[in-house]
Amino acid sequence: MKITYFKIKKTSALRRITTNLIILVLLLTVFAFSYAGGALNAFNSKSSVEAIYKGNTSGNNVSLMFNVYWGDEYLEPILEVLKQKNVTTTFFVGGVWASKNSDFLNMILEYNCELGNHGYVHKDQNKINQQENFDEINLTHQLVKSFTGVEMNLFAPPSGAFNNTTLTVAESLGYKTIMWTKDTIDWRDKDANLIFNRATKNASGGDLVLMHPTAKTLEALPGIIDFFKSQNLNITTVSNTIA
Repeated sequence: MKITYFKIKKTSALRRITTNLIILVLLLTVFAFSYAGGALNAFNSKSSVEAIYKGNTSGNNVSLMFNVYWGDEYLEPILEVLKQKNVTTTFFVGGVWASKNSDFLNMILEYNCELGNHGYVHKDQNKINQQENFDEINLTHQLVKSFTGVEMNLFAPPSGAFNNTTLTVAESLGYKTIMWTKDTIDWRDKDANLIFNRATKNASGGDLVLMHPTAKTLEALPGIIDFFKSQNLNITTVSNTIA
């Protein structure tokens, strides 16, 4: 038992060291590129795009989109519900969280769900400058790519805070800025019935429903999925819903 424990502890330590080295290399690469002028030179014109609050209203696709900086204990049960109900969706992950949870990133992909970008340390993007906007999005992008190989292209601004600089930076990095049609406010109001009502009220094709991995969200999730299906609405990824 002592030998087994030592091996597990050693493996865990090696994983942490490897992860920290990856993050360090990414930080150095991002900052070296940025302050050499590479990043700032990319932002010469005003963004020609707007944030997306609703998907394609002519179809029947909807998305239950999860923003993730915490709630690890509810993620796998949520994924299991999605699998049992035969639906997929998009998880917008924070960079700091992702740096410690590469296993969860790959688990999300194994459940045929989509990964999106939620910034690195949950800063209000409308309160930071152009360079910081770039760093928040790009570092998270590079980090998730290093763990999964995925090139994310959907950005959900933390707290829904953004301005034209955010839109311009996101666009320059190949991102669409995603907001929401309905906010369950599940992080604040721990009431499964309230979460259900906010998610399903006046449901229609193109809805983007904001959620988080909480205990009450998990409780409400099966009923929310069943309701959308009863309305002939197809729950899928954000990319499919906005197409």
